[in-house]
Amino acid sequence: MENQTLIRLGVFAGLFVLFAVIEALIPRRARTQPRSSRWLTNWAITILDSATLYLLALLIPLLAVGAAMDAGAHGWGLMNKLGLPLGINIIATVLIFDLAIWAQHLITHKIPFLWRFHRVHHSDRDIDVTTAIRFHPVEIAFSMLLKIGLVYLLGPAAIGIIVFEIILNGTAMFNHANIKLPLGLDRLVRMILVTPDMHRVHHSDIRAEHDSNYGFSLSIWDRMFRTYIAQPGKGHDEMTIGLEWQDDKPSNLGWALSLPFFRK
Repeated sequence: MENQTLIRLGVFAGLFVLFAVIEALIPRRARTQPRSSRWLTNWAITILDSATLYLLALLIPLLAVGAAMDAGAHGWGLMNKLGLPLGINIIATVLIFDLAIWAQHLITHKIPFLWRFHRVHHSDRDIDVTTAIRFHPVEIAFSMLLKIGLVYLLGPAAIGIIVFEIILNGTAMFNHANIKLPLGLDRLVRMILVTPDMHRVHHSDIRAEHDSNYGFSLSIWDRMFRTYIAQPGKGHDEMTIGLEWQDDKPSNLGWALSLPFFRK
């Protein structure tokens, strides 16, 4: 476990570079804003997110992986009580936590206070691999607190949480990437995973469309709970990404961080 942070950072960096290169070679849509200003803001936000989690760790010493180790040491949580084999524990952890992230995503759209912070993610006027790391620090802290609570309730193996977070980060970068997949491949992949075309619908400025396709990793939850929309009504080339603020302000760091406090 002592090297898990380096492993996760290595996988994250490798996948980020991979998807950034692919979207530069085969982009799905033309950009509306310069990459430099957007990327600078989105990376600055994720650095602030990391600092927020560091401060949270000072207040709550055990974040998700540490909480799983603590629950395991004390025998807390459903999975620890059941004594599941490690392989089944990991698979169950990935499935349950992916469903939990789907549900959390849905409530951030339905509860006005949470939507104030989540719309920082949606205000990005282009959608690419950096959009996957554009989340307000308050939303990141809220997500981690929910995750810690679920860890203590379920008692998953720490390795299961690590595997889940690696998959979540990787698939989030994949489905936000501005990649043009062949339609046949897209149909095949989205039977299991959320594809860029599938998730792009969620970033439409049309309310009915951005209140759909909440999945980050597995596509099954949106199909199961009938929140799935296959394609945007205007098509991927003509659809508008973002919200009602169609100007350059969302690529400004100060504007993005203050958005929850000055827009209703």
